[in-house]
Amino acid sequence: MKQIQWYPGHMAKTKKEIKEKTKMVDVVLELLDARIPFSSQNPVIQQLTERKPRIILLNKADLSDQVELNKWVKYFEDKGFKTLKINALSGKGVDKILPLLRTMMVDVVEREKAKGRKERPIRTMILGIPNVGKSTLINSLAKKKKLVAQDRPGVTKKTQYIRVGQDLELLDTPGILWPKFDDEDVAYRLALTGAIKDDILPIDEIVIYGFKFLNKFYLRKFEERYNIEVDIENIIEIYDNIGIKRGCLLPGKVIDYDRVNDLFLYDFRHQKFGKIILDRVSEHV
Repeated sequence: MKQIQWYPGHMAKTKKEIKEKTKMVDVVLELLDARIPFSSQNPVIQQLTERKPRIILLNKADLSDQVELNKWVKYFEDKGFKTLKINALSGKGVDKILPLLRTMMVDVVEREKAKGRKERPIRTMILGIPNVGKSTLINSLAKKKKLVAQDRPGVTKKTQYIRVGQDLELLDTPGILWPKFDDEDVAYRLALTGAIKDDILPIDEIVIYGFKFLNKFYLRKFEERYNIEVDIENIIEIYDNIGIKRGCLLPGKVIDYDRVNDLFLYDFRHQKFGKIILDRVSEHV
């Protein structure tokens, strides 16, 4: 696979703004997709915020394989990061964020009180790649719709401050990807979960990667979903069998491979294979 580059202008601008404004916040909230905890962690964000306290928020946790996800929680905590499993859409786990922030800020608050300063809201910055749920998280924290939240990458275009009650001030930022993908596994996993636009990579390559992943880790779920037997050595046969079972046919009963691609991506992104996780801790230790 050729090296992939996708770095819209607003992302380059956002990177500069993050670098400038990081010094103004107390704690960074880094939002990751719990289905791809490694692939959704932008190394650029880590570089820009390495000197700030950080909370790792594993969003969409209820969509993820819990056995594997718990390994990731331990992985991040072993690296010294406070880590929470949340679902920004349903609000599950979101109520744990503010108490954790207060705990992390105890020493700072005490120092400011000693200087006679009035207690102020905790200032945080929410960072993450596109479509990971940043706007949804802010709306969940605020318990009202402060921002537009859509299930597609690239909706937020600028940084903005949002006040949440008396205790918290959030700096929302657009999602940023790194300038190029050197790791094809990361690129395909981002594509499978919809974190990058579908025209960045060939759709058939994304789908075939998905076939191979499910064959390796979730074969039973794969076969049960389409009521087929999977022979991963014969990709065309898998396409044909799914097409026949699901009626993805052109006139003359010819398999419509484009429809099979669309069907598979829809199923993958809407948890039709159950709770899965694409990144494995064993790949990174």
